[in-house]
Amino acid sequence: MLTTWQPPGGSEELAIRFGDDTGPCLLVLPAWFDEGNKTRHFTIETMRLLAGRGVPSVLPDLPGCNESLTGLTEQTLATWREAAAAAAAQFGCSQVLAIRAGANIAPGLPGFAYAPLAGKSALRALLRARTLAAKEAGHPETTEALLQTGKVEGLELAGYHLGAAMVAELAEAVLAPSALVPLDPGGPLLWLRAEPEHNPEQAAALADLIAEGMTA
Repeated sequence: MLTTWQPPGGSEELAIRFGDDTGPCLLVLPAWFDEGNKTRHFTIETMRLLAGRGVPSVLPDLPGCNESLTGLTEQTLATWREAAAAAAAQFGCSQVLAIRAGANIAPGLPGFAYAPLAGKSALRALLRARTLAAKEAGHPETTEALLQTGKVEGLELAGYHLGAAMVAELAEAVLAPSALVPLDPGGPLLWLRAEPEHNPEQAAALADLIAEGMTA
């Protein structure tokens, strides 16, 4: 079900919700940027499977992402953390599932982390992709030079325009200790595939792990 929510100081954003909408639910914080594109089908199908196991869930669009009317260049890790906490409160979430870099903005809720990725590692991957593309195009760039430019002017990475503040924050972002339980459903690492793919067995395994963890 498509619904809406209101981040702090921003315009209305969309969210996808599965399952009973009258009680506590699972907040889903997906992978970011290119990894988010490659795992979105997997994430949505996992949520659908969770609903069938009696676990409602909600995936809110972060400001600056997908159909958001707010610019991505205006966003920082701080605004995304505030947004995640606000979404959890508005939807009455009792637990969280953080996928890949989504773990960097998880609010203080119990829950689960699937292959958590530090912000600085996510940025490094984006910078590497840009330098490889630049080399193939015949105008080499270096990660160091791009990072210095990005901290002052912002950067376009993998088609995403990141503001200077976001680049600077990501460059230093490490995963803080948390109570999130790491999950390993097995199967392929979909975010490493060249094109978006889905693995039904892996989604079912992840849904089973979450459903078991929430009822333990």
